[in-house]
Amino acid sequence: MNSRERYWATTHYAKRDKLYQWEMGPYEETLRMWHEQGLKADDNWYNYGGYDGFGTVPLNPGLIPGFEYKLLEKVEGYEIYQDGDGVIKKKLENVIYPAMPQYLEYPLKGREQWDDFRRRLNPDDPARFPADWENLKKSYANRDYPLGINCGSIFGWLRNWMGVEGISYQIYDDRAFIEQAVEEMGDFFVAFLDKALPGIDYDFALFWEDMAYKSASLISPKCYREIFVPQYRRITDKLRSVGIDVMMLDSDGNVEELIPIWLDLGINFIYPMEVAAGMDVVAMRKRFGKELIIGGGMDKRVLASTKEAIKKMVDEKIPLMQEGGYVPGCDHAMPQDIPWENYVYYRQLLMSVEV
Repeated sequence: MNSRERYWATTHYAKRDKLYQWEMGPYEETLRMWHEQGLKADDNWYNYGGYDGFGTVPLNPGLIPGFEYKLLEKVEGYEIYQDGDGVIKKKLENVIYPAMPQYLEYPLKGREQWDDFRRRLNPDDPARFPADWENLKKSYANRDYPLGINCGSIFGWLRNWMGVEGISYQIYDDRAFIEQAVEEMGDFFVAFLDKALPGIDYDFALFWEDMAYKSASLISPKCYREIFVPQYRRITDKLRSVGIDVMMLDSDGNVEELIPIWLDLGINFIYPMEVAAGMDVVAMRKRFGKELIIGGGMDKRVLASTKEAIKKMVDEKIPLMQEGGYVPGCDHAMPQDIPWENYVYYRQLLMSVEV
């Protein structure tokens, strides 16, 4: 089997020759540490994971133009800057991600600023597509890896632009504005997909949300169903109309109460299943059965501990791997406290699993 066939078999609970191998990968700071711990400077961590092919088309469904990056101030070892979403942040100088910045100010406060964001969500902007898009589409015809399309975000992007408190207050103080913004984002994504879907046989669609914290969703399921679900349904209906039946969604935190809503929409592949937030992949399979495809679920804290603990964690999930519908991987991007030796050992264990 090639990677594309293996991905289809895994996501459809069909017979496979071996595990489909994929995960989010390490942070930049983690790579720096790994090079100090044994990964050669001219070598790639990816070569040690037995990973399958995985790709998305190079289209841009985000803000165009994005906000200009600006270094606004340097003071006492800190930098204050504006990022590509227009958010003003403060961070320590010379600190590499994933160190969290302090969020100082959000650009979208309410309906007064929405026209500027709507202008940046023009589905007809030629910058959304590469200049050689038509030739690129033809080149995908004989690929041997799964190819997907990035469908962006609605709640997650609004939260990025407004902040958690900002969007929460607006849902209460000016729900009509939030409903308008969500509907217009739905219009944008449907129009974008009308241009992006023809001419390619896609294997999956990809969403990003990050809409939960350690114990629950950042928005009540009731509000989510009322405000957001109708627009997501327009998007997922469009995807299904061209035969896309695997829809991946990336959200950290405890998303268990949101999974039934996503499954109803056809969003059926949830990752990275953050263990520290209570996302136990074995328990999720017991609750949701084969309707749910799972990615991730390998506790980054365990990967930073001992080989014995790593083996125990992997062994506990082997029945899930053998059943199908599960792509094992770290439950987030891999942080810098995971030693290179542990990463190699963990990947060797996964590569040795027979299905």
